[in-house]
Amino acid sequence: MRVVLGEDLALLRDGLIRLLTAHDFEVVEAVDSGPALLHALVTHKPDVAVVDVRMPPTFTDEGLRAAISAREQVPGLPVLVLSQYVEQLYARELLSDKRGGVGYLLKDRVSDVGQFVDAVRRVAAGGTAMDPEVISQLLARRERDEPVGSLTPREREVLGLMAEGRSNAAIAGRLFVTEKAVSKHTNNIFSKLQLPPSEDDNRRVLAVLAYLNDTK
Repeated sequence: MRVVLGEDLALLRDGLIRLLTAHDFEVVEAVDSGPALLHALVTHKPDVAVVDVRMPPTFTDEGLRAAISAREQVPGLPVLVLSQYVEQLYARELLSDKRGGVGYLLKDRVSDVGQFVDAVRRVAAGGTAMDPEVISQLLARRERDEPVGSLTPREREVLGLMAEGRSNAAIAGRLFVTEKAVSKHTNNIFSKLQLPPSEDDNRRVLAVLAYLNDTK
């Protein structure tokens, strides 16, 4: 699986290269600035990009903006943001095309290598991997209009866990309910969000993106 890495801190960049390589990823290019990241993404069209938000030259939001620009040129390019910060405006823009293959993890909350590697693979496969804190901040000003506003508190809780990339079994364990109950909630969610029958994984991603995009 081919990866482009955007990270300006040399030690962290080297560590991520070693980690990804050890788990059978091929890091085709690792860059340390926004412009270099955009060029690498468009040139290599990797299976997944792992990018920081704040990169040179101004250390504001170059990494995330480069990823968004790359997705405009390479539609559906999977992007996993790995950052210390939640940049709400551009994070919502990253989610806005509803193509899936997106993730946003906070560096200081990634404590398990296995979970990180799984998140990279899940995003590469077209899924989502959202840190709960990122979800909380993105939804802090969420509108309550239809259709997302029609979800019950339990359905929103289930959908939030889906955004983290959890399976029905994992959601059931987290909420101390049966998988049958979770399946019922997910079917209700799909119905309320007017998502037509398709592959279940695809509907899960579309539901998550609708949920996270319902913000101002």
